[in-house]
Amino acid sequence: MKMAIMGAGSIAIKMANTINGMPNVEAYAIGARDLERAQAFAQQYNFTKAYGSYEEMLKDEEIDLVYIATPHSHHYKCVKMCLEAGKHVLCEKSFTVNAAQAREILAMAEEKKLLLTEAIWTRYMPSRKMINDIIDSGAIGEVTSLTANLGYELSQIKRIWDPRLAGGALLDVGVYLVNFARMVFGENMTDIQTSAVFKDGVDMIDNITMIFDGCKMATMQSNVYAAQNRTGCIFGTKGYIEITNINNPEEIKVFNDQYQEIAAYLPPKQITGYEYEVEACARAIANGDLECPEMPHAETIRVMEIMDGIRASWGYEIPICE
Repeated sequence: MKMAIMGAGSIAIKMANTINGMPNVEAYAIGARDLERAQAFAQQYNFTKAYGSYEEMLKDEEIDLVYIATPHSHHYKCVKMCLEAGKHVLCEKSFTVNAAQAREILAMAEEKKLLLTEAIWTRYMPSRKMINDIIDSGAIGEVTSLTANLGYELSQIKRIWDPRLAGGALLDVGVYLVNFARMVFGENMTDIQTSAVFKDGVDMIDNITMIFDGCKMATMQSNVYAAQNRTGCIFGTKGYIEITNINNPEEIKVFNDQYQEIAAYLPPKQITGYEYEVEACARAIANGDLECPEMPHAETIRVMEIMDGIRASWGYEIPICE
């Protein structure tokens, strides 16, 4: 599979390192708004072709899949460009700025019979099944609650503090928490309460409490103004699970109701963790599927709707990039 990347920032570098380590994926094309930058990226990360505009890159008929690594504010337009050019797309999270944008481009992809999926890596990782298997085994009894946090000190990074780039904690790291809770408790959320600390026009720290059917509660904090321990804990009637780094699980420990460790699991070795979403895309394209089962279109839209509702409760609306 010949893969192209749209955008040449830090996330693009991580994907480039990923596909360079995958035997059945070729680092084929990089597109940036500046040819010299694209050429330097191509040389450093072994890409076959470099393009100084996205439009020029999308004319290349050899491309099988485009990974979008631009800021959140540009995802909608970049996806539309790719679909109009007949390209399958893997779009970095958060998928779009709002649910309306998500619905439009997903409908467009389905109409054109092209794969379009959200690159939220935690949905594709083997660790997701590992956690589900522990819960399903009954090792911690009936699951009733969870806590989680995800935070990095990113306050000086432009895509975080600039409202015009859809900055803030929610779209950058809070999206992982919303997905984490839904991966554990399912789709039937009955209530949500949130609060946020704003600085210079964007949310920097968010508290999110979600309640699900069956009296289950998720209590979480996202933060782009401090380094947090990124721990997730899932609590049940017979014990609990402790996950080191919910963003890319490093270890999963199981404890009984006497607080004794009874099991510990390590996820399989990985290139970067991004390879699983690329593999899912390759399978979908080979099968002629228009979505990846790991992150169905309906779930992408629902998560965007939840985040729309969170921002509305704050009285905050993200400026739309023109």
